[in-house]
Amino acid sequence: MCNSPSVGADLGLTDKNHACNCGHASTPAPAPEAAADAIREHYLVEGMTCSHCVASITEEVSAVDGVDSVSVELNAGGASRIMVVSSAPIEPGAIRDAVTQAGYSLAAG
Repeated sequence: MCNSPSVGADLGLTDKNHACNCGHASTPAPAPEAAADAIREHYLVEGMTCSHCVASITEEVSAVDGVDSVSVELNAGGASRIMVVSSAPIEPGAIRDAVTQAGYSLAAG
């Protein structure tokens, strides 16, 4: 899925099954810090293969009203886990729409 040229931006991602040849490095990323009372929702996303995919998802989901932060655990070739942190509940349909806008889909389950 990733055929874009590397711009030198290492997003610091962990990829247990790295299968992308786009040149992006895969290193562990620190979890985003959130308030103790923050709401953390987890979603599984199909079709992500590299850090470019992660950047697309992060950009679209971060733009949803109320989202404080987004972190992604990339699993190339499988379902990747995204964690959405907010101070108030976010409508799951808004997250699904953002994932779809980025070109991916939520995994059934």
